Amino acid sequence: MTDMRRTLLWVVFTMSLVLLWDAWNRHTGQPTMFGAPTSQAPKAAGAAPGSASAPAALPAGVPSAVPAPATTAAVPAATAPAGAVPAAATPPVTEQVTVTTDRVKATFDSIGGSLVRLELLAHRDNNDATRNVLLFEQSPKRLYVAQTGLVTSAAGVALPNHFTAMKAVPGERTLAAGANEIALRFESPVVDGVQLAKIYTFKRGEYTVGVRHEVVNRGTVPISPQLYLQLARDGNPPEGESSFYFTFTGPAVYTEAKKFQKVEFKSITKGDASHERTANEGWIAMVQHYFASAWLVNAPGPREFRTAKVADNHFTVAMVLPLGEVAPDSTKAHDAVLFAGPQEENKLAALAPGLELVKDYGWFTVLAKPLFWLLDKLHSVLGNWGWAIVALVVVLKIGFYWLNASAYRSMAKMKAVAPKVNELRERYKDKPQQMQQEMMRIYREEKVNPLGGCLPILVQMPFFIALYWVLLSSVEMRQAPWIGWITDLAQPDPWFILPVLMTASSLFQVWLNPAPTDPMQAKLMWMMPLAFGFMFFFFPAGLVLYWLTNNILSIAQQWYINKQLGVA
Repeated sequence: MTDMRRTLLWVVFTMSLVLLWDAWNRHTGQPTMFGAPTSQAPKAAGAAPGSASAPAALPAGVPSAVPAPATTAAVPAATAPAGAVPAAATPPVTEQVTVTTDRVKATFDSIGGSLVRLELLAHRDNNDATRNVLLFEQSPKRLYVAQTGLVTSAAGVALPNHFTAMKAVPGERTLAAGANEIALRFESPVVDGVQLAKIYTFKRGEYTVGVRHEVVNRGTVPISPQLYLQLARDGNPPEGESSFYFTFTGPAVYTEAKKFQKVEFKSITKGDASHERTANEGWIAMVQHYFASAWLVNAPGPREFRTAKVADNHFTVAMVLPLGEVAPDSTKAHDAVLFAGPQEENKLAALAPGLELVKDYGWFTVLAKPLFWLLDKLHSVLGNWGWAIVALVVVLKIGFYWLNASAYRSMAKMKAVAPKVNELRERYKDKPQQMQQEMMRIYREEKVNPLGGCLPILVQMPFFIALYWVLLSSVEMRQAPWIGWITDLAQPDPWFILPVLMTASSLFQVWLNPAPTDPMQAKLMWMMPLAFGFMFFFFPAGLVLYWLTNNILSIAQQWYINKQLGVA
């Protein structure tokens, strides 16, 4: 039994050192042992492989026969990559149009009427508190845009898409005081007898945009177009993220059959991305820490889901929907919703089935969701997220009080019999089998279970790990103050007071616990809090506050039980 405990301690400690070393390599920009890709600048939006100015490829699976806009020149089929749009002969004139509401400042490009820049006015940038969070951006440094357009499998037919030069209809660009919504309309020229209009409608207080596509058939024959709703992004994690913990960045697909499916950039690169391809409902999203974007079509109907690597560090996720037949001189409209904003769990759940799952809780979603619900209720009473964290740990400690008491009594008894066990070890150091028999006799006589202190703690671990992910993933912690110097629970403690206290409390817990009889084990028990404490210097203050509160309450309960049993 002692050998098993020693082995487990060595495994935990060794893995901790490995993770610490790998995290330090990430932090200092060195290659990591797990092959994480280095950050690189994306190709400019609309760039095809090997070209700095050519339009980007359409979503994977869209027929390669789809022609480029009228301003482009054809590329011979033998040399054009599958699904790629030919290079532009004359770059079209582009115009930037900006719409401002109480929540966002959205910039559109007249090429395709795409949303190419989105500033979140209520959220400050991690690296520069004087700037707002920039969720969408199209620059040499970053790529993250929302695109839409029409495609068809009909040979030789080109329809307006996100490369088509469009014109913004004049109108208000700023949400007026007292107004509840503002709209922006783009209209394309007639392309092969088809005209496309895009109408973006912003509402006060919301991070959703209503997007209506109006397809006008000005030709003489019926058409059967498909509408694609696409998010394009580089594969880099958000700037300012800590290297000491991992949160998912990448596309996601949701269907009723398969539920929430995250898609890794590396699997798209390898061509083995696993996600549902077709369904009669569902949505697509692009996820990162605290924020997300998603194309939502809640009306039931057939749709396809496609992911692709368009160019170096340029990925897309798209939802393609058939619009049915559009007769000559008729119009067909389609309504969708673009969400782009913070992952506020309660609001996301109301927008579409399963959308709250973009908030990444990892494997512990089933426990994390009720814990967040309780944390949110406590915040509504206390009005401060820091005190809500403290209160939640207190509630969990009360809930697990008797389970913890059982563990601490077992540890206290182990500490009480430690002198006898040490004496046996010295007496029978050359007779290990007899030593084990004598130790088990003492444990039976003293009614001590050597594993009694481990099992209750193991039962609680999933709850506390789930709470860890709640605090790590909740955008509500972002820029939320606690007291004094803690002005942002999502950022590390600027004075390192909480990490120091957390490390000190962990060391004090080691002192309260029975000392291992094996000297190497004893050293490990003292080294582990120092190793983990080092990581907590880089963790968000809210997480450190949670662990510190848990440590303090555990120390108080264990100290009380030790005193009851007369253990020094």
